Amino acid sequence: MHDDHYGLSGRPFQLTPDPRFWFDTATHRKAMAYLGYGLSQGEGFVVITGDPGVGKTTLMGHLLGEIDEQRLNVIKIVSTQLRPEDLLQTVCAGLEIDATGASKAAMLAAVEHGLHAVARDGRRTLLIIDESQALPAESLEELRMLSNFQAGGYPLLQIFLLGQPEFRLTLQDGKLEQLRQRVIAMHHLAPMDANEVEPYLLHRLSLVGWRGKPRFTNDALAAMHRWSGGIPRRVNQLAGRVLLFGAIEQLDTFGAPELAAVIADLDNDSAGPAAKRSPAFAEPLELRDIAPMAMGTPTPSEPVAARSLRVEAVAETPEPVAEAALDRRIAELEKQLQEQDAALRRVLTLLVDWVESGDGERRPDLSSLRGHAA
Repeated sequence: MHDDHYGLSGRPFQLTPDPRFWFDTATHRKAMAYLGYGLSQGEGFVVITGDPGVGKTTLMGHLLGEIDEQRLNVIKIVSTQLRPEDLLQTVCAGLEIDATGASKAAMLAAVEHGLHAVARDGRRTLLIIDESQALPAESLEELRMLSNFQAGGYPLLQIFLLGQPEFRLTLQDGKLEQLRQRVIAMHHLAPMDANEVEPYLLHRLSLVGWRGKPRFTNDALAAMHRWSGGIPRRVNQLAGRVLLFGAIEQLDTFGAPELAAVIADLDNDSAGPAAKRSPAFAEPLELRDIAPMAMGTPTPSEPVAARSLRVEAVAETPEPVAEAALDRRIAELEKQLQEQDAALRRVLTLLVDWVESGDGERRPDLSSLRGHAA
């Protein structure tokens, strides 16, 4: 209904996560940098936490769209309190292994064999688990054991864990000390700041053909941030209801009174308080001095024409342009990373073949690769 009234080609504020609507908030940009760094290391665990609706699933969907499938074999699991045996069966399925009726020992052997097969094909395996806070401690320990699989000193499996804030408390369990030591990067997705709400709305509207209506006053934007607490899903929930209200009332501009009416309806529907910000968490790893990695680095959103959602005209501040020297340095690092990756993949293939051949007397010939993986 509101799509027709505002001339939009689709629903800009659907509640289902959709990577097409990825928006670069400061916290999501930092999360992508952490994930890119983790991928470049090729080992250990990367942990991303955040409140429900803050964009963890959209983040991972965006990452998967950036990953080169010829370099990584991705297994994605949404956790529903999986016990260790169920977890192993799910991993087996991701490796296209039939584990029906198999014992735990047989499944572990099958998983190791499957990881070797993927590595022989020149790829690494990335296991992504969403809703990790639902995993029992025994299943998390099983994941740590899976991360031990290697070929010639190279890890065969890397694991990304996504969960709600309480997952950080789970990781503090003394039984998970060994897993915690293998976490190479951790980031907590924070809600949007107040000044990110307008560009967020504009970005989503522009993707479905926005042509200048609807528009929002400064007071309306402030009210949206207050009610939503900066949680993207709650912003979408409120914005969708606002557009429906506007279509019914034939409104093209929304101010504080209109927002107050819609918020009152929503509060009556849910009978719950507005979302609150989660407490900030200390980062165990800082990336200030680490250059962005080519794999996993988010693609910047296309710039939108110089228009504003607000009724008042607001001059936009242009983004700072990177210096030429920095661009050249980044290009050099990306080229070097690609060369190293190609060499390491050849090394990994040779080592896997050597390990599986069982010929301990004959070492693999790596002489042709020397100088490429430096």
